[in-house]
Amino acid sequence: MDALIPFTTSGSLVDLVDKKVLVILRDGRKLLGVFRSYDQFAFLLQPLCFDGILHILGILMQHANAANFLLESCVERLHYKLEYADKDIGVLLVRGENVVALGEIDLIAEDMVPLQQVNLQEIEEKISAENKQRERDHAVKESVLSKMGFVNEGKEGDAY
Repeated sequence: MDALIPFTTSGSLVDLVDKKVLVILRDGRKLLGVFRSYDQFAFLLQPLCFDGILHILGILMQHANAANFLLESCVERLHYKLEYADKDIGVLLVRGENVVALGEIDLIAEDMVPLQQVNLQEIEEKISAENKQRERDHAVKESVLSKMGFVNEGKEGDAY
């Protein structure tokens, strides 16, 4: 029975070498690239199962001892509603502590994604406009709540 326990060390990453992967970082960026190499400092928590593009090899990385790895032909994928654009990065060394999820991409299912590819500049403008609108909405919400007696959060001196 012990033989069926999945690897939870850097050995579990060996199946991903030379395969196309999706990496989601802590800051929300999504990277696509070919997984080329990794170091031995890995302690993986648990395998995930994703439907569609990602298969069984989705992996959560633990913050403390996560493997650093190298992506080749790397792009950052920007999404806005049902549109996307890829920003070319090239070769990228990813620090494992910044990784939220890592998974192999099913190359057949990747072509069936219902997203429309658009110009990079166009999608950056849309994302920027959405972020500005979100900031304006947040400022209005804070002012309304402060008039009602609620305290603004996240200001200097709020930590205890």
